[in-house]
Order: sequence, then structure tokens, then C-alpha cells
Amino acid sequence: MSEIWRPSAQRIAASNLTTFISCVNTRLGLSLQGYADLYAWSVLQPQQFWTELARFADVRAEWGRGPALEHPERMPGARFFPDTKLNFAENLLRYRDEHPAVVFTNERGARRTLSYRQLHAEVARVAAGLEKAGVGIGDRVAGYLPNLPETLIAMLATTSLGAAWSSCSPDFGVNGVLDRFGQIEPKVLFTADGYFYSGKTIDSLTTIGTAAAQLPSVRSIVVVPYVTEQPDLARLGAAASRAAPWAAFGTAGAPLRFAPVSFNQPVYILYSSGTTGVPKCIVHGVGGTLLQHQKEHLLHVDLRRSDRIFYFTTCGWMMWNWLASALAVGATLILYDGNPFSPDPGVLWRMAERERVTVFGTSAKYLAALEKNGYAPAENVELGSLKTILSTGSPLLPEGFDFVYRAIKPDVHLASISGGTDIVSCFALGCPTLPVHRGELQCRGLGMRVEIFSDEGKPLRGERGELVCTAPFPSMPVAFWNDPDGAKFRAAYFERFPGVWHHGDYAELTEHGGIVIHGRSDAVLNPGGVRIGTAEIYSSVDSLQEIIESVAVGQDWQGDVRVVLFVRLKPAVVLDEPLKKKIRDAIRTNASPRHVPAKIIAVEDIPRTRSGKLTEIAVREVIHGRPVKNIEALANPQALELFRGLPELAR
Repeated sequence: MSEIWRPSAQRIAASNLTTFISCVNTRLGLSLQGYADLYAWSVLQPQQFWTELARFADVRAEWGRGPALEHPERMPGARFFPDTKLNFAENLLRYRDEHPAVVFTNERGARRTLSYRQLHAEVARVAAGLEKAGVGIGDRVAGYLPNLPETLIAMLATTSLGAAWSSCSPDFGVNGVLDRFGQIEPKVLFTADGYFYSGKTIDSLTTIGTAAAQLPSVRSIVVVPYVTEQPDLARLGAAASRAAPWAAFGTAGAPLRFAPVSFNQPVYILYSSGTTGVPKCIVHGVGGTLLQHQKEHLLHVDLRRSDRIFYFTTCGWMMWNWLASALAVGATLILYDGNPFSPDPGVLWRMAERERVTVFGTSAKYLAALEKNGYAPAENVELGSLKTILSTGSPLLPEGFDFVYRAIKPDVHLASISGGTDIVSCFALGCPTLPVHRGELQCRGLGMRVEIFSDEGKPLRGERGELVCTAPFPSMPVAFWNDPDGAKFRAAYFERFPGVWHHGDYAELTEHGGIVIHGRSDAVLNPGGVRIGTAEIYSSVDSLQEIIESVAVGQDWQGDVRVVLFVRLKPAVVLDEPLKKKIRDAIRTNASPRHVPAKIIAVEDIPRTRSGKLTEIAVREVIHGRPVKNIEALANPQALELFRGLPELAR
């Protein structure tokens, strides 16, 4: 791929990464000369690298006398900093001054700010309420919230007590909430009274009230006023007796204490897509999450206290967790809630101009939609403060790179980044000292021994294969919830290549060390970078009387992925527009709007394995014209022909 941007010598010299290299060279007597040298050292000497990174980031911890890495030969099974005690919130709240910590805005033009001093005080108040509700080390607290300052405050209050935070977006229906929070049994549940989207006001209390009735672990429900000044708690139904308004929860002026916990104590519980059943609960540890985010913010994004960082995300996407960690640097978080195209395509860019955003994070799908809408930020707003654009969720195509440099800003660091919920961070991302090549992620992440494997497990370069990580890294999940022997965890990542993390991305390592992501290699749907579980679609569709069975797959479409649902109908049933609407409404209500398929197509049969399981991967490969592997494992291979050359998939 051709070079499309190169940082200036001044920018390279002033970067955190250059300073870090100088510090490492001085402290350890090394002579590292640039990113390639630094990366090689970071994966060859992981104990030294992560120790130096923690020192450079000034991580607040009681380090103990143990090694930086115990059992490095085990994967899984290695443990980073096993004798260390620390607190997540303490590291994110190291500042307590008038510097702005959070600026919130939404599609209706509302705006609020919180200084670090105000944030600290609000976290202390809410932490006191959580402690009174019995929350302590090892407990879980859940959030069903828009991207509000209160969401951030609730997370920090939770983690200050050594408890774990888990959240999902408020557009999930009752089943989606129960599939997630029902597994982890939270003691306290935070919700807003509703949210705004595309000019509409959407109620949350009825949904969460219905869900809470089936969550007996929840002792307290805290309601944030967002769409109304005084929410009607009676809308929670029977759960109203456990509810309290946000302003009345906790104790104003309470001191904020930070409970020290072990390095691998759970801090976040995120969720897999739920492809083969209810979503897997992915447990992330305090220390690994903090170290990994500090590394990515300081060294890969070049973040510093003067920055104002924005990422368009909901609280159900791991990028929200990633963004929150920027508080540890002392930067200002810019939060936005609503439709990024409401009232028009320029809403986020006017916000970026007004708030002097320096780091703008979004998805490849958003950038493609912006281009299709014919909106060029460079022609409409002044982006003098903007230094970096981050893109993730799905691969940013070469044409997307062209659009950014043509229509947004010619002199900007464009970093396409890739990782996921599984690691709450990145395997490949940007580097402020390297050139940007069209269509490529600039580099593999420091300390991440990322390789591309053939199907036989052989390293590849310049060829497409499976993205893997061959050595332990701190942000590997601590475990899956309710997986006591670790069998589900091992099956998820280590079954394909024993002793090697298999991520499920189809990728390529370029000659100059960049990465090209060619899409997902497993059956997880990934439209716009949001992981979509087929099981959640099936639970909605298969309950409809007209449908016998269904299969959902992702189709590569115009630089992104769209969800296609194939349905086998009962005799004499016709897939007309009313039935399509009924299917979409059921999915939207029971799962979320993101699960609604772009195409619904009727078929006479669906391929299945000999054990009776419908095979999504086989269908996906056929509609893309690719060969189907292990066809002998199918009980009805002739069904594959029903999916070849369908005219509906070409438009």
C-alpha cells in the first residue's frame, strides 16, 4: 500500500513514544532507535517492557516483590504482576483540580461539563451509596445507560470499591438485558429514564422494570433523570420499591476511599456476541486493562493532559471502556449521545470544532456514511485543533483513507485500529512516529506478539491468514463468568492453535510491519464493528408462528458488513412486506435495533451438520462465492445450492 501521510520531524521528536524510548535506553543501557526496535524488544523482553511502561505511566500501585510475569510459557495460565495491589478508579482519578474532565453534549444540543474536582466529588458521593447498598470487592454493578457523565461516575464509584462494572446500551430489549445481567447477578443497577435518538424520546423505565422483576440479586435501582427532570419511578412497576433517584443516592461530601485489589481482580464484565447461545461474560482484570489502555493512550495515540478526546460509542461497546481510561492521562473526555446524523451529517464535526477536539474516534462505517452523504468537514468547519483520527469497528478500506485526507484534513494522523471486546484493547493500531499507508493499520501493538498463521499454524508474511497472538499479554481476559474449569475460555481462543490466542480475524502482515484486516474469519456478525449475536436474532425470529427456522450471516457489502437473515417458512406462508416488518419489529424489540437484518430472504432449506446444527459459516462462504470447508460434515449439502447467486444479495 502506498504511503499517504508522514509525521513531521518535530512531531516525532515531541511524541511520548520518542520520550519513552529515550527513558528505556537510559535506564537499561539499550540503544533502541525507533518503533521497529521498540516493538522487537517489547515482545522479546515482556517483563522489562511492562515494568518500564508502568513506570512511565506512573501507575499507582503496591508492586510487591514478585515477578512482572509469572509462568510466561503458559498460554493461558501466565500471570502478570501476581503480587501487585492497586485500584482502577484511583489511577483514573489521580487529578483533582479545575481542569475539565468531562464535556457532555447530545443530538439536542445539551451541554454539561465536569472538572476533575467535581468528578472526584460525585464519584465519592455515589461510592458512599454503593457501599451502603452492600457493594464491596468482587460484587457486580450494572448500567443500562446512555453515554452520560453519570455512567462514567457510576463506573468509577463501583471500581473504587473493588467491584466490577458491566453495562449494556439502553436500546437492548428485556431479553438482551436478562441474557447479560441475569448471568452476573448485580447488586445495584443504574438506569436512565430514557434516551434521545433521531429526534425521538425513548422510554427506558418500562423495559428495565420488566427486566428487574427477573433480577432478584438487584437490591437498588438508581434512576438518572435524562429525558425528564423528575422521572416517574412508578413506570418501573413492582421494581419501583427498590428504586431511588440519582440525586438522592449516596452521601454528599463523603470521603473517597480506594480499595486495593489484586492485579487480576475483575474490573469489567463485557459480553460476547452470543452466537451459539446466551452471550459469554468476558471478565477483564484491573491491572491488565489499566496497563494496556495506558500503553495505547500514551504511546500509540500520543495522548497528553492538554488533549480533548472524543469517541463515538455507546456504553455497550468496549470503546467506551477504552475512552474512560483516558482520565488516567488527565485528558478531557468529550461524550456524545444520540444519532451521529441527527439533525444532519455535520453534527459531530460542529461539536469537534466547538469543543476543540484533538483526537476524534469513530468507525469505518460512519466515515463511509459521511462520504455517501456528501458531507466534507473540511468545507464546513474549522478543525485546527484536530491532530488524530481513530477508526475501528470494521476495516477502513483504502477509499476511506482517501476520504479522510481529502475531505476532513490533509495533515492528520489517521490510525485504523483493531482488537475487540475479548481483549478490551487492540492487537494492531496506530503509531505517531510512523507513516500511514493507505488501507493499513500502522503497526502491531507494543508487547503484543501478533502473527499471521496459515491453517497449518505456520507464520505468514504478505499472505492472508489467521491473526493470532503467540505470547501472553496483560489484557487477556481473567476468565469467563460461570466457567469454573475454564473450558469455555480455552475453547473460545485456544482450540484452533493450542497455546496460541486465535482471534478470528482474517488478516495480512505487510512487508513494512503494518496489518491489513480482511474481515472476520468466524461466524460472528460484525456490522459497523458492533458484534452481533445470531442467537439473539434466532430467539426473536423462531418464536414467530410463520417461521420454521432461520439462519443469519454477515455479507460483505460496500466496505462494511450487513446482516442477512434467511428464513424457512411454513407451507403456504409468503414472505411479504407485512411479514418482513413483523420479523424486524420482533428483533428490534427483543434484541436491539442493531440486530435488525438489512435483508430477509426466504429459502426452502438450510444446511445443517449431522448433529442437526444449522451452519452459518457454510452459508456465509457460499453467498460470497468461496469454497465450503468440511462439506462432508453436512447432513444436507444440497441445501447449499439454494444460496448461490441469489439476486437479492446483489442489491
